[in-house]
Amino acid sequence: MLGSSAGARERRFHPDHEVMQLPAKVKLVDVSPRDGLQNEPGTVATSLKIELIDRLAAAGIQLIEAGSFVSPKWVPQMADTAEVLAGVDRGYGARYAVLTPNIKGFQGAVDSGADEIAVFAAASETFSQRNLNCSIDESFKRFAAVCKAAKVKGVPVRGYVSCVLGCPYEGEVPPEQVAVVAERLHGLGCYEISLGDTIGVGTPGRARAVVETVAGVVPVAHLAAHFHDTYGQALANILAVLERGVAVVDASAAGLGGCPYAKGASGNVATEDVLYMLHGLGIETGVDLDAVVAAGLFICGALGRSPASKVTQALEGRINA
Repeated sequence: MLGSSAGARERRFHPDHEVMQLPAKVKLVDVSPRDGLQNEPGTVATSLKIELIDRLAAAGIQLIEAGSFVSPKWVPQMADTAEVLAGVDRGYGARYAVLTPNIKGFQGAVDSGADEIAVFAAASETFSQRNLNCSIDESFKRFAAVCKAAKVKGVPVRGYVSCVLGCPYEGEVPPEQVAVVAERLHGLGCYEISLGDTIGVGTPGRARAVVETVAGVVPVAHLAAHFHDTYGQALANILAVLERGVAVVDASAAGLGGCPYAKGASGNVATEDVLYMLHGLGIETGVDLDAVVAAGLFICGALGRSPASKVTQALEGRINA
């Protein structure tokens, strides 16, 4: 008994066990129509993309990454983004975002009625060169033009930072390096900065440290988490940053989207799994979990694959038992 009492006292006063305040509400951003489908080997029909998006919107997802206006030479799967935006049902009240890396892409987004746009920067110089074919500084010259045009048109801009917890070429990325890039995006007018663990190597302590460092230059209310699940750490990492005030989470229905830098590994954390955790914590999302599960099963059925979502696997097993 004495040992138990001492242990209780130690836990009570240990600084690592300070009580954190979870957000009462979290905004879910579903990225499956773009980040989840862009690397599919075969062409995904426009009608399937539209139905997936409509199902997600009907489930209560308020911001959906619907596609991207990049060169079809580099990302052929996204060549029909204009048609997708033209076909979605706008009656659900969801907003539709698209990736626009340059002015040409921005004009395509505006012409197609996108509600907001997104620009991607990297926290790693080598990743920027390999993924964007330019340096970080050069990428910001492009983003500056896009953000300026967006401000004139009144189009909100979301900023993404890749490799915040590790780079496939440089290894671990210092949090201070992430903060510099995030601050630059915020300075350009990005209303929200999504911090991406692109290769899914982060752990809770490192995820928390990155958010704490970035929050020193960008208010935490303007930060989002975009954590991949390559090593099975995404939910733990999300919980860690929720405890530090982050209240926006990116996820992908059915866990669609692999990790191109870790062959055979899972990529995006599943929206269903994030929802199950958030609802279990009593956090409001406004999203119907069962409807998202159904949306994930629909698109996976169309793609001929099994969902990566653990929640969907569990529910499907219970239904089929």
